[in-house]
Amino acid sequence: MQYRDWYFRGWRSRYGFRRSQNVDPTKPPILLIHGFGAAIDHWRGNIPALAENHTVYAIDLLGFGNSEKPPTRYSIHLWVEQVFQFWQKFIKVPMVIIGNSIGALVAAIAASHHPEIASGVVVISLPDIDAFNNLVPKALQPIERTVKAIVSAILVKPLFHLIRQPFTIRLVLKGIVYGDRRRVDNELVEIIAEPARDRQAAEAFLRLNRSINQPNYSPSLTQALEQLQAPLLILWGSSDRLIPPSEGKRLVKYAPNATLMYLEGMGHCAHDDNPERVNHEILTWLA
Repeated sequence: MQYRDWYFRGWRSRYGFRRSQNVDPTKPPILLIHGFGAAIDHWRGNIPALAENHTVYAIDLLGFGNSEKPPTRYSIHLWVEQVFQFWQKFIKVPMVIIGNSIGALVAAIAASHHPEIASGVVVISLPDIDAFNNLVPKALQPIERTVKAIVSAILVKPLFHLIRQPFTIRLVLKGIVYGDRRRVDNELVEIIAEPARDRQAAEAFLRLNRSINQPNYSPSLTQALEQLQAPLLILWGSSDRLIPPSEGKRLVKYAPNATLMYLEGMGHCAHDDNPERVNHEILTWLA
């Protein structure tokens, strides 16, 4: 992977690309979008296989990885615009967008709002923010947001200094995120820990937490799926402890051209839990 910086709205953004000598010019390029707290290198087990016949790009969303972490209002809208401008600048032909978790949500909405950019979309554990918010009765939502804002202002920064410690990262990944605990190695812990050491990271983390509780954090996922023109592959680890795998069965009904596949024993980051299986499923579907 070769790494470069470009500027989005004046902020430094990191991206990587890999173009092998065997790239088939008839095959679409691929863009990889990581999940919350992750970075480009979280695709460590996928890039080599995907790049055998496709040009592969990966980006660090603003606020994560080696991209800048400015004190701005973070939202799915912001990251969708980052993806769209990246496509306009570097890719310019229909691509396959592959995302995990928050990156999956960005991928689905970017492809729906800008249909010219996507020839296909692969989402791995797709979060529906509206569905989480609707668990709280509408009348109580303003109160809930106020309480969360107060708690966030007091606790999030001190909590962040604990969360970013390698031993905490390892504990959370092994206990909650991954199905195969053997995949939680020193390289993975460092992929997540390194960006958290940035001078701007604590403030960005506070703003990320604050923004996710705002009512207009994300466009409607179900509406985006209904309008999505590109074929969609939904992959879900059967052992995902962060988002119930049953969400896959609910969401697939909204997308007219979607395939849902459960991956036995894998967790929330199936692409890194078992890269060989996920690479096989993606490449088979693309073929």
